[in-house]
Amino acid sequence: MFQHNPLTFFGHVFEQPLWLILWLFWLAAVNTLSLAFLRHREGRWVLAAWVGNILFMSCLYSIVGYTRLLGLSHVLFWTPLVVFLARRLTHLDPGSRFGRWVVVLLSTNTISLILDYIDVVRYLLGDRT
Repeated sequence: MFQHNPLTFFGHVFEQPLWLILWLFWLAAVNTLSLAFLRHREGRWVLAAWVGNILFMSCLYSIVGYTRLLGLSHVLFWTPLVVFLARRLTHLDPGSRFGRWVVVLLSTNTISLILDYIDVVRYLLGDRT
């Protein structure tokens, strides 16, 4: 069942085009910043989704390898997160560090989700790369 060692994941990441490597590091940085906002409910939800995403993607990678299906992890964890955060925007101070972080995170994860939904659909249609 488990065919791929999760420790080899980053080897595949570093074989990708530079823009994708930089995008993945941006995603990691923006989501990890949730640690700075744990006193806010939104920060705790982001951290929970981020940890869940990392664990699920590690398991998924172990099974299917570095394929488009890895986007499923973001789809499952970030879709509800993005909906939650979008609904909370009117309750946040857009001028605060926290408010600006939520807007940046929401924008970043939404862009990622667009790409991830495309990747998952392509995988399901037979593109196994």
